[in-house]
Amino acid sequence: MTQQGVRWTADQVLALAPDAPSRKAGSKLGVAGPWSEAGSTGEGAVWGLCKGSGSKPYQTIVDIADVAGPAYKCSCPSRKFPCKHALGLLLVWAGADGTVPDGGEPPAWAEEWLAARRKRADAKQGSAAAPAASADPEAARKRAEKRAERITAGATELEQRLSDLLRGGTASAEQMGYGLWEETAARMVDAQAPGLAARVRELGAIPSSGPGWPVRFLEECALLHLLDQGWLHRDRLPEGLAATVRSRVGLPAQAEGPPVRDRWVVLAQYDTADSRLTTRRIWLYGTESGRTALLLSYGAAGRAPALALPVGLALDAEVTGYTGAGQLRVELGEQFTAPAPTAQRPPGVRPEEAAARYGEALGDDPWLESWPVTLAEVIPTRTEDPRDARDARDARGTRDARETRDTGSWQLVDPVTDSALPLAPSATSRPGLWRLIALSGGAPLTVFGECGHRGFTPLAAWPKDSGETVSLC
Repeated sequence: MTQQGVRWTADQVLALAPDAPSRKAGSKLGVAGPWSEAGSTGEGAVWGLCKGSGSKPYQTIVDIADVAGPAYKCSCPSRKFPCKHALGLLLVWAGADGTVPDGGEPPAWAEEWLAARRKRADAKQGSAAAPAASADPEAARKRAEKRAERITAGATELEQRLSDLLRGGTASAEQMGYGLWEETAARMVDAQAPGLAARVRELGAIPSSGPGWPVRFLEECALLHLLDQGWLHRDRLPEGLAATVRSRVGLPAQAEGPPVRDRWVVLAQYDTADSRLTTRRIWLYGTESGRTALLLSYGAAGRAPALALPVGLALDAEVTGYTGAGQLRVELGEQFTAPAPTAQRPPGVRPEEAAARYGEALGDDPWLESWPVTLAEVIPTRTEDPRDARDARDARGTRDARETRDTGSWQLVDPVTDSALPLAPSATSRPGLWRLIALSGGAPLTVFGECGHRGFTPLAAWPKDSGETVSLC
């Protein structure tokens, strides 16, 4: 149930936009003018009619209480979810100026959609409660064994290729061209090891990544060799680490164990994309358990994933963790309330403790790129040390070095201990950096983000004496 009168902020609404054009178009519709017959219920439904270019207004409705994030329905022809009309409607609702009153009865067209959704949800719940049809465990075991044999053959072949490469010297990698790496990656795909294939493609791109590439190349070779050896000797590993190796190689992981119910605060949400897939990461913080958890969802290339949760809201829900040592990933289960604003936030730590936590996490997962941490009372500070520009040039190449000269090198400094964490190179080229600097204004603030070997990537912040989460993604 949604508390009547408790509404989201404009930032929380716009965080749901699938792309920048939708965000801009939705903002234009976030005023009372185009809307009529709008209303909302305490159960989380918001509806309205939006005047468009045609004779009939668009019928728009949003169910903000859906377990998989807000659900949308609009009679416009857009294929984006949410469309600009849904974003505009939520912005008007968030404004609380009386355009979208509480406690109304949905019109027939809205009630029909809501009733159909309730019916599907009830049917899904009943299906989940029914005993699952027993699959053939022997056939499943044989399939798993056959795939493991293919992966072992692929890992053995990859080890031989790495040995040949390093025996001849890493300098030869620059003359090899990318084609050989792509062919090797294809061999790993044939071996049903997509995780190995992805790392091979990343390795093949390093020789053309600019000055300093031999060091980065050797580091990635070592990590790939470690993963190969982990798979080939997985029977000697502790179960948690063995599960992590299986996941890194590319075997599907399962959400297992008892669900954990908590009041989960949505800390951050952002997308990464390649030619095949769009991956959405949503960071949660359990206010009772003190646990930080990661939700992953996927969409086909060019399309936003279906799961979206507004940053800064909290939901009473159950999550189930995935197997693997130090795994933060969870699967969202039953949701008991609609997302609602909250002033709660995770406790922060000093920069040196944040770095130590990442170091500890590497013991469970040596291939971990970063670890979620919250820094307490830090100030974004620019450094003019010329060594920073040189290191950035070596790490990222000529083009990114030009960006470093424009933005400088930044770090988050603890004014009490004078310790600091450098910002990751990718973070210095994002608009979120300037928003973080403006929020601080030279004063300490609390920042949530990902701490890794490349530095710290800020994702959300809380100014001093403010409970509102500000997204930096």
